[in-house]
Order: sequence, then structure tokens, then C-alpha cells
Amino acid sequence: MVKSDLASEWCLLQNQFDSYEKYSLLIKLVSVVVLSAVFFSNRLSVVVLFLLLILWLQDAIWKTFQSRIENRLLQLEGYLSNKQTPEDGDSRAYQFNSVYSKSRPSTIGLIHEYLHQAIRPTIAFPHVALLLMAGSVLFVS
Repeated sequence: MVKSDLASEWCLLQNQFDSYEKYSLLIKLVSVVVLSAVFFSNRLSVVVLFLLLILWLQDAIWKTFQSRIENRLLQLEGYLSNKQTPEDGDSRAYQFNSVYSKSRPSTIGLIHEYLHQAIRPTIAFPHVALLLMAGSVLFVS
């Protein structure tokens, strides 16, 4: 185990993890812009609700990818701090995909992961609020 390689992998993945956070916020911003644009143009329809749902699911999928990076980051941090002992070669650097493939869930498992991410408060809050706003305007009017 070469700690400098593990540290390099940690830096690489940490930058990627932060990037995923930025893009998740961008997806939320796109949802706000979409709803605002259709609201102010008086073109609110059920199609927009479906578009907002798709953006919500896309955000959940994006955050699922980020959580996979988080798992590897935590593993690397354990190795780098000497608080965790390596198992099955997981302590070798640059093994993100190999480690993930060992525990990759089935298709149903992946869908469950995406839905689990979708209901996390930090993901769900803006999307639910936008859907409620759009729904109240669309169905109350």
C-alpha cells in the first residue's frame, strides 16, 4: 500500500465529489428557471410537472453517483488515517470501479438507490416545493 497513491486518489475523488454537488445545485436551479419561465409565460401544463419530476429524478441519480464516490472517499480516509485495515485489495489506489463493481446492486437495487436518494430532504425539498407550486397554480386555477 503506497499512501501517496491513496492520497492522490483521495484528492481526485474529493474534487469530483465537490463537482457533483455543484451540478446537483445546477439541476435544482434549472428546475426553478423552468417553472419560472412557464409560469410567467402563462404556459403551465401537466407536461411541466412531468419535466419537473424528471429533473428531480435526474438530481437523485446524480446524488447516487456522488454517494458512490463518498463511500470510496471514506474508505480511503480510513486507510490514510490507519484506522481501517485493508480488505480484499480495496486499499490499492485507483480501484474505484473495481471496488464498486463488487457491491453493484441489481437493476431493482439501482432503482431503489435512486428513489432513496430522491426522498432525502436536501434533494426532495426544492423539487417538492416546485411541484406543489406548479400543481397549485395548474389545478386551482
